[in-house]
Amino acid sequence: TELDSSLFTILSRALRVRSYVLLVLGFFVCGFHVAFIMVHMPGYVVDLGFDGKIGAWSISLIGLFNVIGAYYSGVLSGKRPMRKILSMIYLGRVVAISLFLIIPISITSILMFSALMGLLWLATVPPTSGLVVVFFGTRYMTFLYGFVFFSHQLGSFSGVWLGGWLYENFGHYTGIWIAGIILGAIAAWLHWP
Repeated sequence: TELDSSLFTILSRALRVRSYVLLVLGFFVCGFHVAFIMVHMPGYVVDLGFDGKIGAWSISLIGLFNVIGAYYSGVLSGKRPMRKILSMIYLGRVVAISLFLIIPISITSILMFSALMGLLWLATVPPTSGLVVVFFGTRYMTFLYGFVFFSHQLGSFSGVWLGGWLYENFGHYTGIWIAGIILGAIAAWLHWP
């Protein structure tokens, strides 16, 4: 019976569901974005010539606007297709990062970027966890969402490590920002189906 199934069996069955695999891959990108920005944004701001306080304000604004974004993402996830919400969140991140790189850097642009990223920060969690429930029900939701979150953590490690590696080897963060744009576009595309 299903009750007697091992967690390995449950996971192997879940990994045969294409939409679940796409969700796992997409959440890697979420971790990549948030961990890179959380760890490297203050240093990036200082490298741009701004006071370290601006980096602290940046992270603070991300946290503040995250509360709003996550809440409204949860509300929308109950009313709209969650896959489309996820695609729009990742596409929003692509636009935000792209504009941040294109627009001349100022305190205003840093704080506006931070507020926008905050709205999109963990807005991915309600539709991601909601889709796990849609795919498999609630019986193994915590385990199967935990596996999706493991992918997020791998993405987090990758974003932080790659950001540091690129900075150490090239002296700037341009490559990691571009990687974030590319990965965000891929995640938006992966979540649409």
